[in-house]
Amino acid sequence: MSEHIGGGGPLSACLFGVPGSHLNLGVGALRAATLGGLLTREPAADITVFDDGWGQRTGRAYVGGRPVPIGLAGARHSRRYHRPESYLNMRVSAALGGLGNSGIAKIDAADVVLDVSGGDSFSDIYGEHRFRTVAWPKRLSLLRRRPLVFLPQTYGPFKSTRVRAEAVSLVRGAAMAWARDPESYAALGELLGADLDPARHREGVDVAFGLEPREPDEPAHEQLATWFAAVPGPVVGINVSGLMVRAEGAAQFGLAADSGRVAQRLCERLLDESDARIVIVPHVRTPGGTDDDTAASERLHAALSARHGDRVMITPPGLDPHQAKWVIRQTTWFCGMRMHATIAALSSAVPAAILAYSLKARGVFASVGQQRHVADARELGDDDLLDALWRSWTSRAETAAELAERTPVAIRRAGEQMDEIVALARAEHANRSTAGAR
Repeated sequence: MSEHIGGGGPLSACLFGVPGSHLNLGVGALRAATLGGLLTREPAADITVFDDGWGQRTGRAYVGGRPVPIGLAGARHSRRYHRPESYLNMRVSAALGGLGNSGIAKIDAADVVLDVSGGDSFSDIYGEHRFRTVAWPKRLSLLRRRPLVFLPQTYGPFKSTRVRAEAVSLVRGAAMAWARDPESYAALGELLGADLDPARHREGVDVAFGLEPREPDEPAHEQLATWFAAVPGPVVGINVSGLMVRAEGAAQFGLAADSGRVAQRLCERLLDESDARIVIVPHVRTPGGTDDDTAASERLHAALSARHGDRVMITPPGLDPHQAKWVIRQTTWFCGMRMHATIAALSSAVPAAILAYSLKARGVFASVGQQRHVADARELGDDDLLDALWRSWTSRAETAAELAERTPVAIRRAGEQMDEIVALARAEHANRSTAGAR
């Protein structure tokens, strides 16, 4: 497809749409699950993850619990136009045949370019700047005529007709576009209209359903394992979003409920009316940032432990997405505000509920038949939200039985969609190798 002809070496792939994955465990889960899926099928693959760093570096992914080296390359919506990481610099270089830009060279060498758009950022609801940032890699891939795959994600909504038109153009140009749930697939169909091609435009599941859990490193593992084993009985996992509990976040999403207050009331009721213990799991750690879960989690822990002591704990810092999933899968029931925190539960067949701030939660929960456990904080006040979450807790045995059947199906689908994506990359690799040998 590209003027650049690949050789007979290992399969090559680029991954975009996962910036800040070391701080946001949801984005990290998308990155880790994608890399794990690729490297399990192609252990020798040459993979480059584009992130918000500078220059080209070496990183690592975990496959079967073992670290595997990968490449990292910076790419950003930067005004430092002289820098090769600047998308504008990459765009000019691409138009001029590459012009020595190392990022464009990686794209040119790729048998497939994968892009997950952070899971839900292929939209202008977060502002046009955010959309432009996620659109840049797709534009560059199509400009360089590389096979572009939209990994399972949401599509839209779009407020701007101009942005919508650009989105349609990008999806039309992709070799594959996957939606992560039935509602997202319906949105993809509405976006493409008569151009929807079932062979290329597919319904799948969130790639994080395929994320492998991994035991935390020491001393965190001993601390957590000792606490989990100390007392028999149920353990509830709680995740509070720093963004949702802030006044700015509540206004941004139009929340009718005080999410932080509801989370505390839920925990107090659990501790007072059951023998459950609670582990609080921050999923975004950006100290001082508006999106940070740490401060809200520590406030909740302090409020609860004052009365209930070591029946409540907070996970130690430094866990990666695999390790956070290991913690969540130890719980009996999980209640979160972060989408991928709850996916870690659902993909472990742990009954879960979510305090939702958008429609995206309903589709993902529906993919395993759990949409009734979505409590919409935009529509429900504090008391109604608490009642919905309490019903989810008290019906956990029924939910566990459902997930025992449905979770393996979702995990299998995650594997099957990765099989198809890798097959596409292998076919392109073979074509380029054949062309190079002529």
